[in-house]
Amino acid sequence: MTSTHPSAFSASGEAAERARSLQKLYFFRAGFSIAWVILVVALAKNNTTIATALFIVYPAWDAVATYLDIRANLPAADKMPQYVNLAISIATTIGVALALQSGIPQALIVFGAWAVITGLIQLILGLRRRRQMGGQWPMIISGGQSMLAGGAFIAMAHTPNQGITTLAGYAAFGAFYFLLTAIRLSKTIKAAPAM
Repeated sequence: MTSTHPSAFSASGEAAERARSLQKLYFFRAGFSIAWVILVVALAKNNTTIATALFIVYPAWDAVATYLDIRANLPAADKMPQYVNLAISIATTIGVALALQSGIPQALIVFGAWAVITGLIQLILGLRRRRQMGGQWPMIISGGQSMLAGGAFIAMAHTPNQGITTLAGYAAFGAFYFLLTAIRLSKTIKAAPAM
């Protein structure tokens, strides 16, 4: 009969607890993104006020979700990437609100720059968390895709007929990746020893 050191149980138990917290958050984030896409497709095209509000709400929600992500981490974990992401999302919310006063193209540029930067942070976090608890490939791929999408938003900002519906596909893919990561984290949760 083999024995396992108590610290090994503790470490795997902490990883499972963190995975549970992140799984709940990822399901919540996926649900929010799906609801946002539905509102954009159903209402934003014909209502400027709703479109403007939804444009601002998306980065604002990311700031809230990042704060919840910080709280889901272990106390000793390095949270600097999340704090940077939180600051960037708050700045982007303000930036989009100001840019919308000049027009949709300017708001798309701000949104695109945000997608590039936060995509890079997500990629870094995914690589770190992969070593700690696995199940992060969807987040790694999503981070890379976010960077590419952000560049595309900036490039097409001044082409005709670009609006908030341009962002619906980006948010839909985000929902898919959050959902997939939440499901994959079940493996980490199930692998933890029973307490």
